Parts: sequence; C-alpha cells; structure tokens
Amino acid sequence: MYKTVLGICLSLFLSCASANAAEPNLVSRAMYRGPVDLFLSEDESWAITVNEISGTVTLVDLATGSVRDEVAVGEKPGGLCHCSSDEFLVSSRFTGQVHRFGVRDGRLEQLAKIEVGFEPLGIACHDNFAYVGLQATGEIAVLDLAKNELSHRFAVGKWPRYLTISDGGDRLAVGLSGQSEIAVVSTETEEVLYEEPLSGGINIGHLELSNDGKQVYFPWMIYRTNPINVRNIQLGWVLASRIARIRMDGPQYREAISLDVPRMAVADPFGIAKTPNEHRLAVTSSGTHELLVYRLGDLPFIGTGGPGDLIDRRLMQDPDLFYRIELTGRPMGMEAASDNETVYVANHLLDVIQEVNLESREVVREISLGPQPEETEEQTLHRGMAIFYDAERSLDQWYSCHSCHQDGGSNAKAMDTWNDGTARSTKTVLPLAGVEHTAPWTWHGWQEDLDDSLQKSFVSTMQGKEASKEDLQALRAYLGSLEMPPNPFVANPRDEAAVERGKELFASSSVGCIDCHSGTRFTDGLKHDVGMIRDSDKYDSYNTPSLVGVYRKARWLHDGRAKTLAKVFEKWHRPDEIGGGAELTEQQIADLVAYLKTL
Repeated sequence: MYKTVLGICLSLFLSCASANAAEPNLVSRAMYRGPVDLFLSEDESWAITVNEISGTVTLVDLATGSVRDEVAVGEKPGGLCHCSSDEFLVSSRFTGQVHRFGVRDGRLEQLAKIEVGFEPLGIACHDNFAYVGLQATGEIAVLDLAKNELSHRFAVGKWPRYLTISDGGDRLAVGLSGQSEIAVVSTETEEVLYEEPLSGGINIGHLELSNDGKQVYFPWMIYRTNPINVRNIQLGWVLASRIARIRMDGPQYREAISLDVPRMAVADPFGIAKTPNEHRLAVTSSGTHELLVYRLGDLPFIGTGGPGDLIDRRLMQDPDLFYRIELTGRPMGMEAASDNETVYVANHLLDVIQEVNLESREVVREISLGPQPEETEEQTLHRGMAIFYDAERSLDQWYSCHSCHQDGGSNAKAMDTWNDGTARSTKTVLPLAGVEHTAPWTWHGWQEDLDDSLQKSFVSTMQGKEASKEDLQALRAYLGSLEMPPNPFVANPRDEAAVERGKELFASSSVGCIDCHSGTRFTDGLKHDVGMIRDSDKYDSYNTPSLVGVYRKARWLHDGRAKTLAKVFEKWHRPDEIGGGAELTEQQIADLVAYLKTL
C-alpha cells in the first residue's frame, strides 16, 4: 500500500541526522513515486521532481539521464519553488511544512524545515521571502528565508492552491479554486487588489507569468448546470477546458480560449509553460494523457462574451497554431528549457521525467525515477488510481472522476451528475475518503451497493462504457487508500473554549445534531426529510452526510446553498425547525462552527 511505502520513507528520513545522508539510499528502492512537479537548474544540468505518492524529492542528472539522489520530505508533497541557483523549497501538504533543500556535490541537503500550517501547496519565491498557499485555511503563509521561519499568515480566500509572483515581488496572482476566481494581491499591504471571476470555474491549474510581467496564463475547467446527455456533453455544455490570461498590472476581464475538440475533447488541464522566447505555450492535459502545444502570439484570446464552447476553428485549420503530443500516463507539472524547443514533464503515473521536443513533436526520452514495486496489491491500487484520473473513460474523453472529485475530494460547485435520475437536480460533490464506510451512497441514499454506484458513475454520469469487474476492484482499492489530511483546527485550535462549548451543543438534545450525525463518521447512514425537498426531486429524503473534514468544503448542504458553515444554522438547518427546538444565539452558532471544524 502507498501508506506502507510512505512509512518506510519517513522512517528512513527521521532516523537520520541529515536527510543528505539517508542510508540506505531511496534511489534503488522499489516504490511508486508519483511526480507532480519539477524544475530545472539554472544551467539545466539537473532537475528536481517532487513525488506525491512516495513523499520524496528526487535529484536527476539530465546529462546522463540518471537519478543522483532521493530523500523523504513528508506526506503528500506537492509544491516546488526554485529560490536560488542551487536551493529550492518543497511544500508537504499533510505535514503542514515547507522544506528547504540545497544541491551540494550531487546530493540533496536539507537546510531547514518550516512549520507553515495546513495544507500548503503552491509556492512563489522572491528575494528573501516565499509565499505559500494554504488550502485548508484559505491563507497565504509568508516565509522569511533569511531566518528560515514563518513570518505570518494572511487571509486570501477559499482554496488557494497555486500562485505566481510578479518580477518585482509586489504582486501575487493566486488561483482560488474554492471561489472560482484569480485574486491579485499586494505583497506590501496583503490586501486583495482585485479579483478576476471565472464563471463556473473549477480545478485551476498552474500559473505562468508572461515575460513582460503584465499577464498570467493558466488552465482551468468550467462547469455548467446543464443536464448530462450526449448532446450537452459534446457541445461543451457540461464540463469543458480553457486557458485564460489575466492582467497583473490592473483589473481587466479575463481573456480565454477553449481547448476542446469535437469528439476528442481535453480534460483536466494542469501544468503550463511557455518557451523563453514566448513562441510556444504548452499545457499538460492530465486526463487525456497528452501535451497541448500552441503558437502563443497568434492565439485568439477572447474577453467579454467569449470564448466559444468548442475550440476556435482557426486552431484546427493551422497545424502549427495548435497540435497535440501523446504522452500517456498522467502528465502534470513541467518547465521549458532555454533552447525554446524542449519541455520537461513530470509524469505522475509513469514515474518518469519526459523530455519533449515541441518542434519535432516527439518524446525524446524518458528518465525513470526508480524501480516500481512488483507486489500485486500495490499494482492493483496503482491501476485504480489510473482509472480515477482517466478521462478516456467518459464520452469523447470530456472528463474524469478527478474532474469532479479533485484529488479524491470535492470541488466548489453543485453539479448535476444525473445519478438520481432527475435533470437539473444539482448536488454538491461529496469527498471520497472513507467512502466505503458511509453507506448508503448518493445524496438521496438510494444506492446501497458501492460497486453499482461506481458503475453508474461510468455509464450515466460519464456517459461511458461499463467498467470490468477487475476495474471496479482496482478503483475500490484506490478509493480505500484515500485519507483526509490532518485537520488544522485540531492541530492548532483557534479557541479551545469555543470548541468545547460547541461540542456540548452538538451533543445536546435541544440542538439535536448528534441524533443524525453520530458515530466515528458522524453519520447514522439513514435518510431524513430535512425540509429542503424540491418539486423536481425524485426522492423525498436525504442521506445523512459524514461530517468528517467538513471544514474543507467551499459550500454546504446538498445543493450548496450555504456558503459558510454559520449560514447552515442561521437559515437552512436551524435546530428550532429540524432539531431539538433550540434557538441559537450568534455566539452559540460560532461555537458550533468552531467544533465542526475539528471533525
């Protein structure tokens, strides 16, 4: 299992006085690594990958195509930042840390470990400061690199995942996937200067600054509340992919292009890189296993009123303006080389760095990050992961399981999955960690067999083909491996007294939360009429959702009508209407929210 591999890595890491000298070296150890991002040294002689599955970073000699060193950094690393000629930062999501490393004599040396809060992901560096997106708490952590310590944190918005910084270091562009927008923030005042909305936007990918520093490019997906059927999917009216650019020098409505080709769509765009001369722009389509390549200067970006639902015909008529390079696996983060022709891609499922020539349109070589395990159990789990991230399982490859369940979690939208058989009956996407223990399934709880529920997702929600028995087994193995990250409100409670008061209210008969939200998963596994049935609903009751990790949501209740936890109790789920009869004060609601965040 992945947990076992990670445990081995962490044991080796913690038992050594220095990560630089970890013995036995991880380089030769058979395990899945799962690289999600990389960067090149200034002279392009070596590369660093950050490996999500194994919880490691790898130093690769590009001249020889060999691995020089590998060390453990903590569970679920995901972000990288090159902070000097031979030093870099790595964020570890599940341990709430940023690690500072140096490359010394062909080895990796840990220079510092900084506690930042949960869940750190994207990092941007400038001079002696680094800025880290904390998805769990909606904050930016500011690191003082001269002292190797956390300076402070400031609020920015829901789900700050990836970010980039202006050349002068005075502005940050932050992708807020939890509220479908890009925020441009002053690093001096730490105020949001302006926000660029992405209507229906989900799953914002990496951000890339233009050479003149005036624009930021990024990929994202868009969801529209139209019924799931063949026509709507193929017209781009359900889920679709985009590349946009926004201004860094002042507010202006975003400009964008559509990526989806009729009958051969794009899914889960993630990494983005431009060649140094800005002739080419490349984007990894992780769901369709390919690299999308564009002639940047001639792209027909459209602002207000655009872009269209499908790819602009001009891109299809000029084979040099847009083309696709098959990579297989799951291509993720990447960086362009100085020759203006080469990009290096971290391939999450293949455990390789792929060197791709954009002009010859071929994968020149693949550099393995190490041997993979031969154990059947781990191979089955890895196969399940591949199925989860595979958009080719859907009609015309428009979207994958991940498109809605980002990294096995949720997204910021209420979506019509067609799972309950009614059109335009939108529901928030439930996270999948612990899904095997939360029967029955779906918001209405009509599905009592998990395999049947998964199968329906393939043939109904994704309008694809039935999965084989072996595929379902592998997918269930992968879902069973998913874990909630450590809860920051448990690790660092903001107000312990409020949490205790909220716990008492939660369990009290006058409030009545525990009557339905009971047990270790805080669900009774039953269906209830809570006064929110609509005429269009096929069913007359709702399945009690688990409250584990409820703090991670961007919207609450079945249709996402509550945009804060407090609103649940203020308006839609009042105990005096559906609970034990208590009329809660403002302070009691705040106490309940404080407790719920710890679950």
